Amino acid sequence: MADEQTPEAAAQAQTGTEQQFALKRIYVKDLSFEVPNGAEVFTGTANWQPKMNLDLNTSSNRLDDEHFEVSLRITLTATQDEKTAYVAEIQQAGVFMCANFGDNLHQVLGSVCPGILFPYAREAIDSIVTRGSFPAVMLSPINFDAFYQQAMEKARQEAETKADGNTAH
Repeated sequence: MADEQTPEAAAQAQTGTEQQFALKRIYVKDLSFEVPNGAEVFTGTANWQPKMNLDLNTSSNRLDDEHFEVSLRITLTATQDEKTAYVAEIQQAGVFMCANFGDNLHQVLGSVCPGILFPYAREAIDSIVTRGSFPAVMLSPINFDAFYQQAMEKARQEAETKADGNTAH
């Protein structure tokens, strides 16, 4: 039985443009932990039920033709009784080799790479929070494909709104 190839795979084989992807390096680019109210946060109420606010952002930077730095920034703010208990922030980064992705490159950098970085960032957040003498934090998994699609939809809507605003006189 002969192997069947998709037309795209056959074209890639003929032109030698096979997609290549590799994680070259992963590192903590920035890490911060603050307890702005000091020991006061530990002497307040005995019932620890903080409100958690999670802010997440991704960015990418081209290093050369095939290498990109992708950064995942997570800021976790815990408030208890209207006071900030702590702020934990990490910028987890990686160097990725991405070759021959064409129009799909933006999605790889905005979805696949952050998905790879997230477990490392989640572990670092948990570690720094517990070292700060607070209960462990296990951030829930994030669907970066959905996150990417939402960002693209928002950008599309903003572009349409801007275009509509420029045509109205």
